[in-house]
Amino acid sequence: MPVFGWLGIGGDESERRSGRMDGWLHPDFMPVARSLRSQLRHYDGGAAVCVYHRGRCVVDLWGGVRNSAGDPWRQDTMAPSFSTTKGVASTLVHIMVDRGLLDYDDRVALYWPEFAEAGKQDITIRQVMSHQSGLYHIRQMIDHADRMLDWEHMIEAIEHAAPIHPPGERTGYHGLTYGFIVGELLQRVTGQRFSDLVERELAKPLDLDGFYVGAPEEVHDRVAELVWSRAADTLRRAPTDGGLHMLARVIGVGNRLLTSTFDRIGVDLELASLLDALAPRGISGFEFDSGETLRAAIPAGNGLFTARSLARMYAALAGAGQLEGVELVSPRTLSRATERQETTRSHRVIPFDM
Repeated sequence: MPVFGWLGIGGDESERRSGRMDGWLHPDFMPVARSLRSQLRHYDGGAAVCVYHRGRCVVDLWGGVRNSAGDPWRQDTMAPSFSTTKGVASTLVHIMVDRGLLDYDDRVALYWPEFAEAGKQDITIRQVMSHQSGLYHIRQMIDHADRMLDWEHMIEAIEHAAPIHPPGERTGYHGLTYGFIVGELLQRVTGQRFSDLVERELAKPLDLDGFYVGAPEEVHDRVAELVWSRAADTLRRAPTDGGLHMLARVIGVGNRLLTSTFDRIGVDLELASLLDALAPRGISGFEFDSGETLRAAIPAGNGLFTARSLARMYAALAGAGQLEGVELVSPRTLSRATERQETTRSHRVIPFDM
């Protein structure tokens, strides 16, 4: 496999700097390198991409800059990775199911008795993982986004919360609450902190070079600074009222046209529900890459990963549950985990089943 050095792309110094790449790839995957180089030329910041194919790493590239000082993106640079963190939490559930410590159709309250409050006694692990538990309106649970940094506060808030609708009747993306529900379930079953489970069950067995949910201070210098696009920043800072107008402005169309388009394609998008689920009060000032946030565990959205590490975890799942002799889950459990789940045909937050 060929090894790439820094790849200059021409233009002025800043453009050359942001467009450089390092790493290697199999020659058959050269289009991936071209795509990454194009991204680095046209957007600020940096990025990495890693691809496994049939159990073998065929692409491992990185480039651009990792911070406002212009330091280059390095082989060990980790990126704040938002909702890819949910896949890590879910994988830990599958591991515990494989060991017989959980079952998808068990009630959550069997392992976490306080969860049964406010009519939640019959919610199953399957319903939580399918985003059908009705516990996604985080704005109604906490008074400020900073509460997400306090695990115990979040768990108590979820315990006191009532489902928005009867569990199993509708699908609603649990954008921020998913990780706390799944994470506390895992902690109850194992007696281990979520961040320790990530290290013990995934990072160490798979020899992952950058894989944290709740990262210790000593690795923070490897973290890339976030660069928000204009559209993403507008969404992040949006108020919960006037959601349709805000979304229309981000997309660049009028309210009436946006509504008409959704109607024509049969999308019932509930903007108020979307913002209740994804925009707790104070989210506009919440620093996702601050030291305090990086140290906390928010298992739905603050994972720190190298592309290589995340790719290795998913390569194991794609490879019948194992990679390079390390088995995460058995083929039998993986078959259960990948079954198509019953759909509700009624959606909130985002207009499709999860």
